[in-house]
Amino acid sequence: MAHIPAITGTGVYTPEQVITNAELVAAFNAYADLKNAENAQAIAEGRAEPMQHSSEEFIVKASGIERRRVMDKAGILDPRVMHPLLRQRSDDEPSIMAEMALDAAKKALAQAGRGARDVDAVICAASNLERAYPAVAIEIQDLLGIKGFAFDMNVACSSATFGIQAAADMIRSGSIRSALMVNPEICSAHLEWRDRDCHFIFGDVATAVLLERAEDATGAHFEVRSTRCATAFSNNIRNNNGFLRRSRPDGMADRRDMQFMQNGRKVFKEVVPMVSDHIARHMAEEDIAADDLKRLWLHQANKSMNDFIGCKVLGRVPEPQEQPNILQDYANTSSAGSIIAFSQYSDDLAPGDHGLICSFGAGYSVGSVLLRRS
Repeated sequence: MAHIPAITGTGVYTPEQVITNAELVAAFNAYADLKNAENAQAIAEGRAEPMQHSSEEFIVKASGIERRRVMDKAGILDPRVMHPLLRQRSDDEPSIMAEMALDAAKKALAQAGRGARDVDAVICAASNLERAYPAVAIEIQDLLGIKGFAFDMNVACSSATFGIQAAADMIRSGSIRSALMVNPEICSAHLEWRDRDCHFIFGDVATAVLLERAEDATGAHFEVRSTRCATAFSNNIRNNNGFLRRSRPDGMADRRDMQFMQNGRKVFKEVVPMVSDHIARHMAEEDIAADDLKRLWLHQANKSMNDFIGCKVLGRVPEPQEQPNILQDYANTSSAGSIIAFSQYSDDLAPGDHGLICSFGAGYSVGSVLLRRS
């Protein structure tokens, strides 16, 4: 007998520290002035180009972002540092990712009216894992006191939807009754804050989703009607800063591609049609018309991308409530973005209403989850 998986609880951990566009621009411009002063002779001789200043207007136009939450703003806003200063924890302390995920997980369990004994598996799905091993998911499992098993997975910004598919498939097959899927994203640590083209993009957050058999749900929930995932290799979004970094020759660690990099124009041109077509095929296969879809919870990377995708999927400009954005307040939080949108903008749907979570990013990857309110 196949079981119907359902989302019964969600949780969001939001860091306390906020960086506004004004603060970020002031720090970046101060850094640019420092570099231009250091390279004044080369610039004067035409051997180097001066760094351009950033602006609040440029950031909003390019992304729609107005502020972001981070785990450490002091280091990011210091023109002589320009990256978060995160304390190295001892092996006897909870890791920072596990600590963030723990908060979001407890909220998801509380919303579902569940405890550790009700969970069979933990999936930590994130784009930037804190270590290679032991799995962060197993640490989260231990901190929560959950039996069963746990594992990490990474599909960049699509990690959450791929994680939901993995959990939903296990529930359908009967191998587990429930799974906690968590997405701790410390994106500030892999962003190149000294690059004008991307210094504004990311923020930090953690989200969690509890999936159970629909028959076991004790309150309002969303049945996972179906899921679809797809990937196609591309170098247009890349980060080479993996755990092999220290084994590389001197100087390799300072390469620009050791932090987040993207060819924004190519990403926009190639990803928008890929995602739009993916969602359209998924809906057609499930016989869901555009008018039947009450809500689109899209990956929160760029407002213009989401606007184009929403128009393509619905065949018109979406109403604000049909395609909610949280990008302006959180920035791009990688895999967690679509889950934040779902968590904050789903309670108003009526029984029988359909909605779709979709995330997309490096890989390229795209994952969609078709939900029905029950």
